[in-house]
Amino acid sequence: MSRRYDSRTTIFSPEGRLYQVEYAMEAIGNAGSAIGILAKDGVVLVGEKKTTSKLLQTSKSTEKMYKIDDHVACVVAGIMSDANILINTARVQAQRYTFAYQEPMPVEQLVQSLCDTKQGYTQFGGLRPFGVSFLFAGWDKNFGFQLYMSDPSGNYSGWKAAAIGANNQAAQSMLKQDYKDEINREEAIQLAVKVLSKTMDSTSLTSEKLELAEVFLAPSGEVKYQVCSPESLGKLLVKVGVTQPAAEAS
Repeated sequence: MSRRYDSRTTIFSPEGRLYQVEYAMEAIGNAGSAIGILAKDGVVLVGEKKTTSKLLQTSKSTEKMYKIDDHVACVVAGIMSDANILINTARVQAQRYTFAYQEPMPVEQLVQSLCDTKQGYTQFGGLRPFGVSFLFAGWDKNFGFQLYMSDPSGNYSGWKAAAIGANNQAAQSMLKQDYKDEINREEAIQLAVKVLSKTMDSTSLTSEKLELAEVFLAPSGEVKYQVCSPESLGKLLVKVGVTQPAAEAS
């Protein structure tokens, strides 16, 4: 039945579904997992790197984490080329706002403006939806620390803990069980790593397969975005108890 209605993004099926948008969401289900957790003193983002070949030159910069502005960062699941276009759009919008109003752009306003762009690609003929989901982490003076999730339809919502990418349903149910409201950043990192280690397709979790970033306030009051180095990530995995090989090497 769907075959007649899935050729264009602009055609609703009789059940009220947009099949092309649903297919874009399916594409994200095959991407590497990503988890975001809102803590009382920051936001933690963790992403799974999908290494397709041993011969592939690993990226010196992060593969899934992107800084949009000094106070906002995001983690990506889906088609990276699509993500790059949207991230550049978000960066330009954030700088335009700062230039016009001499203050950082509120996090939700930035997410909403990007989702407006995504929504446009579901409503006009000849366009395909962006095959990418984001988790946005940020801080502003209005609402403090915030975590938002957006999908290819242009919908976005605020979360305390969220998962996108492969096995996101399993990760989401684990987060629902283990998340506590007054969680701090260190506990949030441990929870995110634990959930990812149980929901990832690969058997062993190593620092090469993982990226971790935090958004938090420095003692001076400025917002800091910090990516965890592979060395400290390796130590963290041993501390949490999800990796044994590091213990053998020592």
